[in-house]
Amino acid sequence: MPQDINVLAMVKGSERYVFLFDDSSRAATLRLLGKYASDPDLSFTWYDAAILSQRIRQEVPVSEKRFDLPLPLDQDELL
Repeated sequence: MPQDINVLAMVKGSERYVFLFDDSSRAATLRLLGKYASDPDLSFTWYDAAILSQRIRQEVPVSEKRFDLPLPLDQDELL
């Protein structure tokens, strides 16, 4: 089964940021955004990291979501 690769890119001035990641490396990519934002030698800001991390989180496949809301009530817990 082929692994899908996600591509996230941003151009900022003369700098180009391109992130390639698969579903299993989303957390590492989010950490990398923070690392870039804290690097004073880059023009990449915490705002940029927030915007791109939001896009990464929006791309999570439905099968990976933890809960279906609203959750059904467990009638036994109400007694």
